[in-house]
Amino acid sequence: MTEVQKVLGGFDYPGTAEDLAKHAGQNGADGDLVETLRGLDKDQFDGPSAVMQALGAEDALGGSTS
Repeated sequence: MTEVQKVLGGFDYPGTAEDLAKHAGQNGADGDLVETLRGLDKDQFDGPSAVMQALGAEDALGGSTS
């Protein structure tokens, strides 16, 4: 299970990027992940796969930003 899946466990979908960020923060996500979730470019997420897809599109998982 990835950190993203762990910190979003129990989230009540659907939800906005802001909702996801708040939930992740309350579940111990690091600040970078919270900000990444908050910045996702989608109005609403209907489930975990939509979140993972958006993170993949943002190239936010596992890639170097330098």
